[in-house]
Amino acid sequence: MSNLSVQHEYIHVNGVNLHIARQGSGKKLIILLHGWPEFWYTWRYQIPVLAEKYTVVAPDLRGFNLSDKPKGLENYKADVVAKDIAELIQKLGFKKAYIVGHDWGGAIAWTFASMFPELTDKLVVCNCPHPKIMLKTLASSPMQLLKSWYMFMHQIPFLPEIMYGSALPLLYKTVVRGWMYNKQNFTDEDLDAFVAAYKQKGALTGSINYYRAMMQTKPNLKVFDKKIQSPTLLIWGEGDKALGKEMTYGTEEYIAGSYEVKYIPRCSHWTQNDCPNEVNHFLLEFFE
Repeated sequence: MSNLSVQHEYIHVNGVNLHIARQGSGKKLIILLHGWPEFWYTWRYQIPVLAEKYTVVAPDLRGFNLSDKPKGLENYKADVVAKDIAELIQKLGFKKAYIVGHDWGGAIAWTFASMFPELTDKLVVCNCPHPKIMLKTLASSPMQLLKSWYMFMHQIPFLPEIMYGSALPLLYKTVVRGWMYNKQNFTDEDLDAFVAAYKQKGALTGSINYYRAMMQTKPNLKVFDKKIQSPTLLIWGEGDKALGKEMTYGTEEYIAGSYEVKYIPRCSHWTQNDCPNEVNHFLLEFFE
């Protein structure tokens, strides 16, 4: 993209080196947290737009692309990754940030806002339910369990790495571009960039370890005992094939600050790629 002119840096936080993409020099900081199977580049449509007014930083989360990939499932728990972001904000020289997360990045964003209200200026989550709603829905909805079959497949040692490793282009053509309504927004050049990110040594295992840590380690649910204090925006593509729209219902119960939800019709799980204009509009409006 012609207006995507990021600077690439490595910053040491919480025992790992995080690769970040950075653009803009505004007085306020926006942190963009990607999901799976993504990396910083999934925000390519948002970064240049937001960077006109803000300092925008999109990290590769630990385990992904060019960031460190520590061994051990304990290193991929959401509360551990949230501490990465807390230290990142401080090392960037800011007192707080607007936090935006999609998919797994959304889970980290929910966790971060719960753990670090003093660092969370505003919170935006795209197509990821509040963790307590996620757990309740998985426990009560056979339909959502079927949709979430991949979470259980990811628990099998080595199998996902073998499956995806031999068919990365197919994964992005079918699950990412294939699910999108606006398929032109995921070009062959984009596909090549995503495949290259997951061909980085250890990236498949590192990224899949988020799912393994979720189910094979003891979750720190106490972080969600207190309601989120920051103003919160939930953006949801209504055509999400992985997570049902009903998982947005009741979110206000977990938020003490102002809360709103924006639904986007004819938009897939890959919200910021599929419907970038709508997402950008909602973000700029919310951050004013």
